Parts: sequence; structure tokens; C-alpha cells
Amino acid sequence: MSQVSESRPGTSNFVSIPKQLSVRCLILACGNTLREDDGVGPLLAEWAEENWRDDARVRVICDHQWTPDMAEEVASAENVVFVDCSLDQAPGEILLRELGSAPLKPGLVTHHLGAAELLSVAQELYGSQPRKACLLTIGAGSIELGEGLSSPVEDAMPGARNLLDDTVRRFFT
Repeated sequence: MSQVSESRPGTSNFVSIPKQLSVRCLILACGNTLREDDGVGPLLAEWAEENWRDDARVRVICDHQWTPDMAEEVASAENVVFVDCSLDQAPGEILLRELGSAPLKPGLVTHHLGAAELLSVAQELYGSQPRKACLLTIGAGSIELGEGLSSPVEDAMPGARNLLDDTVRRFFT
């Protein structure tokens, strides 16, 4: 369980993270399988969970969106791979890019964050963020209501699984 560190004048009041919670790689996916190609995150998370189920160095978390309450998991991980679909890429296009933290937009953020913003929340609340963070995205053709992936996204899934697997393995070397 988390504990609040002792407050001293001139120091920040971070929540400490017990070392036993730390994992070498956190895979943090988001999406919705009931919105066509938005389901790539959950589908890749399901594959990763099966692929890495016997390896305590890897933790997989999937939800409909990234939320501030995930910051503790992010802060305690050595490395993190965020997984999502993207409307800014061609359908089926796979991109992996390194990610740094980004400042939060003004206003109260209570429901969802981008991956870079979640890194900032981890740093602000816990005084820590992963050594390395990256974002794996697959271009979505449609996020309309419906189950199943479009053909270009379905065709890209083996490549996305291979890239995710290679990325996680690189964190162990």
C-alpha cells in the first residue's frame, strides 16, 4: 500500500511507492471493443497478458481510457508502453514513438488523460516516472459502434503484436 511521506519545510509531499510494486515493464492499453478499431488496445492487452502471464516483470492494464488514478502504476514502473488506436494515422499504420511528459492543460482533470499527461501526473504525485516510456498506436479506420476490426487494422495486428513483444524484450536487455 502507498504511504504519504513525511512533510518537511521546503520539500514536496510525494506519496511513496513501495519497491515490491515496481515492474520492469507496464503495458497500459486503452480502448473499447464495442467501437470497432478502438478495440486495438484491449485486443493487444489481451494478447500481452497471455504472452507474458508467467513473467512477473510485466504487468498489463487495460481500460476504456487513461485516468489519473493510473499514475501510481506508471510511477512505479521502470518502463511503460502505452497502447491505443489513432485517428491521426492511416488505417492499419503502426507507429512506436518515445514519449516524454507533457504539462497538464489548465482546469480540473478527473476523467481521462493522454499518455504524456499521465507521465506528468505520475511525476507530480509520486515524484517518479518510468525510465523509458513509449506510445504504440495503430491507425483506426472507424471508431463507430460495432464489434470487430476493419480489414487494414486486422491485417496490422500481427505486426503490432511483434512490435510490442520486441519493445518489451528490449526493456530487459
